[in-house]
Formats: sequence, structure tokens, C-alpha cells
Amino acid sequence: MTNEPTVNEPRHHHLLYTAWWQKVVFWREHHIKEKTFVVILALVVGIVGGFAALLLKTLIHLISSALTAHVAQTEGNYIFLVYPVIGILISVLYVKYVIRDNISHGVTRVLYAISQNKSRLKPHNMYSSLIASSVTIGFGGSVGAEGPIVATGAAIGSNIGQLFRLSPRILMILVGCGAAAGIAGIFKAPIAGMLFTLEVLMIDLTTVSVMPLLISSITAATIAYIFTGYDVEFLFIQSEDFLTSRIPYAILLGLFCGAVSLYFTRVMLRMESFFGKTLKTQWKKTLIGGILIAGLVFLFPPLYGEGYSSINELLGGEPSSIVNSSIFYSDGSHTWFILLFIGCIILLKAFATSATTGAGGIGGTFAPSLYVGCMAGFFFAFLFNFVWPDLNLSLKNFALMGMAGVMSGVMHAPLMAIFLTAEMTGGYDLFLPLLIVSTISYGTIKFFEPYSIYTMRLARRGELITHHKDKAVLTLLKMDSVIERDFMTVRPEMNLKEMVNVISKSNRNLFPVINENGVLLGIVLLDDIRNIMFRPDLYKKMYVEKFMSAPPGKIEVGQSMDSVMKTFDDTGAWNLPVVEEGRYVGFVSKSKIFNSYRRVLRHYSED
Repeated sequence: MTNEPTVNEPRHHHLLYTAWWQKVVFWREHHIKEKTFVVILALVVGIVGGFAALLLKTLIHLISSALTAHVAQTEGNYIFLVYPVIGILISVLYVKYVIRDNISHGVTRVLYAISQNKSRLKPHNMYSSLIASSVTIGFGGSVGAEGPIVATGAAIGSNIGQLFRLSPRILMILVGCGAAAGIAGIFKAPIAGMLFTLEVLMIDLTTVSVMPLLISSITAATIAYIFTGYDVEFLFIQSEDFLTSRIPYAILLGLFCGAVSLYFTRVMLRMESFFGKTLKTQWKKTLIGGILIAGLVFLFPPLYGEGYSSINELLGGEPSSIVNSSIFYSDGSHTWFILLFIGCIILLKAFATSATTGAGGIGGTFAPSLYVGCMAGFFFAFLFNFVWPDLNLSLKNFALMGMAGVMSGVMHAPLMAIFLTAEMTGGYDLFLPLLIVSTISYGTIKFFEPYSIYTMRLARRGELITHHKDKAVLTLLKMDSVIERDFMTVRPEMNLKEMVNVISKSNRNLFPVINENGVLLGIVLLDDIRNIMFRPDLYKKMYVEKFMSAPPGKIEVGQSMDSVMKTFDDTGAWNLPVVEEGRYVGFVSKSKIFNSYRRVLRHYSED
């Protein structure tokens, strides 16, 4: 008896807390309008998201600085063979035994939550990616922190919204606010943060969403400026004007960046398939991926971590420092060797990034695309100047333009790439060439790949919500919500009398015919037997198998709503059976889909 109060006390406190919080939620619902409350929550999400971005950057910097403080600049460092493997191993153990959930592909998971899970993200997503990615990147994993901070910010917005029992439509806006805050906070780029939600997360810009997104982005960027100063992320001083005579070369750079973006995307997807399908166990993935990333970082130290120091060096006009800490240091004085070295980095960065994530490390492809873009722009100008010395293209300017070009192609987000590059570097004077390169790069890759590296996985499964209103609403519809299961089934061996008895008990005019295993064999339409069902002389002579017919088409469980509607259009049917591996499940009707469609459209279009 003495232990009973101790056992019941936590539950009692929990009930009190629940009752107390319900009163808070109830008071809010009756005293603060939803639109006003969303703006208030956007400010809160911006503050928390801004501090999360600040914490992630600080952790990565502390870990990386501690590990590389004594690295030699003039020779190879064998410690690079160990660091990335340790970081990945720690991340794998943390995810496997502490989080016990898959937290890879942060941006893709946010997109999935928006389109398939009513914008709901788990509470651990508010910190799990942040911790795992700081270890992965700090120890040298060749990935970026932007994917994890987007997942973290989105989870913050989602869980705060869930706390106040807000609708999925508002949760979607708060998820966008969190993602925008993450990007704005980590890059000090508020405009790019908002554009990220529009172009990558594909959240519609409406009168309801525009103010919350702006508030979250500006708030997070303000926190970043307060605590880290007003310096831009990458130091860029434009010492050479962009002349109109350079526009043809900007166009060529856009085409080149589009090709590099396509290469980067294809390699990432092929490597992802290799790690996902060929290597079955996690420890095989960790071993193979760890060996690959360790070897690449040892041979090419600029692949260590996010690689932001290398970007600063190229934007600062110091290409020779790119070979520091490598076994090739002595060759760094040769112009041709620097060109070859940077070319190898452009080709190998996608392998390094995919090896890191494939092995179990946590990180995104955001920073790698920036990194490859800077290298590609620099390589382009360096090569032209090497071949035609009198051309004298600005290496710094083209490196900056390349950043926007490759990011635009990989992310399929030209506006975000333009503003992010300008906000990160202060390179607003290069706005025209940034526009040219970004647009042409996007147009080039769009010809070959209709979806970005983030959306491709979901698009292939029909689970992607887009700005296309019809497709977006169909994506939000769930198959289970439109399946009707109240149809009475019949057997092929039943006679007409038994069939009439079933009809008398049903309010439907359609009857699925199944065998003893539940497999759908056909259907019976009331109109098809109306002329014989009132003839008693045929009751014992006619059997279901004689007058049943094949359905005009079948719907498989799990099929996307977009393809379901295509099947309806192709067959001209009004009702279609749903099967799972041939077994009858129910029926889907056009009227049911249209009613659900109108409801979802009205719900998500309210301003």
C-alpha cells in the first residue's frame, strides 16, 4: 500500500496537465482567431528554428575545429582515413539504438509528411537529425547541414501546431515556416528561406501563408545576425565588373552547370540504389561507404565536411590553397594540376556525398550542390583562361555564378538559387548573370529530369504534392477513404433464385463475384439480369457464372489516385472493383472520389 501513491502520482499529474492544456487550447479557440494565431506561432517557430540552426552550425564548427586543429597543411594526413568512418559509425549507432527510426533524406521525409501524413512529423525529428548530422559532418562526412535543419525546423513547426490541435491545412503552413526558418537561420538568407518552401516543398503562396512564412524567415535570420554578426556566410568582394561581352560565356556556363547538375543527380540516385538494393545489411553499407568516403577525403581533403572553407578560398581568388593538407601539395604550384584537381573534385563529390548517406551518415545534398557549383564555375573560367589567356574571365565571378547554376539544377529551384547565392555572398551586383546561369541550368536539366533530387523518390510512387491543384488534391486523397465495402458478394455456383434473394437484401445494383478464396472473378449488374430475375422457371436453370461479366478495369490497393482517375477515364466506368493480389476488397466510385475531392480542395484552398 505504501507504493500506491508513488505509482499513481505521475499519471495523476499527467491527467492534470492534460486537463490544464485542454483549457488553454479551448481558451485559444474561443479568443484568438486562427489567422492571428498562425502569425503568432510563425514567430515562435522562427525563434526556435533560428536557435536550432545556430546550435547545429556551432556543433559542427566545434567538432570540426577540434579534430582538424593540428592537421598539417603541407602534406597528406592519414587521420582523414579514420575521422569520417568514426563519425558515420557514431551516427549509425545513435540512429539504430537511440532514435530507432529512419531519419535519412530529411527534405524528402518532410515532403512525404506534407503529401501523405497530414503534415505530421514525430517529436524526435525536432532534435534527432540535428545531433546525428553534427557528428556526421563534424567528423568529415561529405554532406550538408541544410537537409537536417529543414527536417528539424519542419518538425518544430509540425509539433507546435499539433500541440494546439490545428488542422492539416495550418500544419502544412507551420511545416513550411519551420523549413524556411531553418534555411534562413543557417544561411542568413530570409528571402531564400521563403522561396525554398515555395519551390522545393511546393507550398502554395496564398494570403494565409505569405505572412507566416515571411515572419519565420526574417525572425530566424535576425537571430543568426544577432549571435554571429552581420557578415555574410561567404566572403565575396567583387573586384571585377561583369561586362555585357561576358553574357555568351554566362550562357555557356548555364549549359555546363545544367550538365553538371544532371551528372550529380544521376550519380546520387545510382549510388543510392546501390546501397539500398545491392548491400542488404546496415553493417555492409557502413563498411563499404566508410571505406569509400575515407579514401576520397584522404586523397581530396576539400571533400571533408561541408567544404565551405574551399568555397571561401575560391571566392577569395586563392585556387592554389585547394591542395592544402593533401598528398598532392607539392604539385599545387602547377596551373594544369589545379585544373585537374578541381575537375576530379567535381566528378567525385557526388560519390563522396552518396557514400556518406549510404553508409548511414545523416546529411543533405544542399551544401554539396553549392560546393560543386562553385567548383564548376571556377573550373569553367579557369579552363577558358588556360586555353585562351587573353580572355581573362573573372574566376571569382564565375565561381559565384556556378553556385547558383548547379543549385538551381539539382534542386529545381531557380529563384531560390539566385537569391540564396546573392544573400550568402552579398553578390547582388551579379544579379543579371545569376539569373542567366540559373535559368539556363534549370531549363537544361528539366529537359532530362522532370523532378528534383528531393521529389523524384515520391513522384515515382505517386506520393508527391505539387502546385498543380488537381494533382495536389488527388495526392492528398487516400485510397482507404474512398473504398466502399458494403457491396454484397455472390458465388459463381449460385443459381438465379439465390441471386434474387441477395438482391432483395441489398441496396446496390452491382454485385462482385468471388470464389472460395476471395478472388474476384467478375461482376453482376442488376440491369443485365432484370429481364430474367422475375421468371421463376429459370430460377433453378440459370447460374451466376452464366450471366456474370468481366469488370471494365481493376484498381490495385496502394495505387495512386492520379492513376485511379486515369483508369476511370480509359474505361468510361462509374464504379471499379478494388483488389489486393487478385482478392476482392471493395469498390471505388467516381461520385465518392468527386465528393472527397471537393471536400479536400475546399479545405486546403481556404484563405
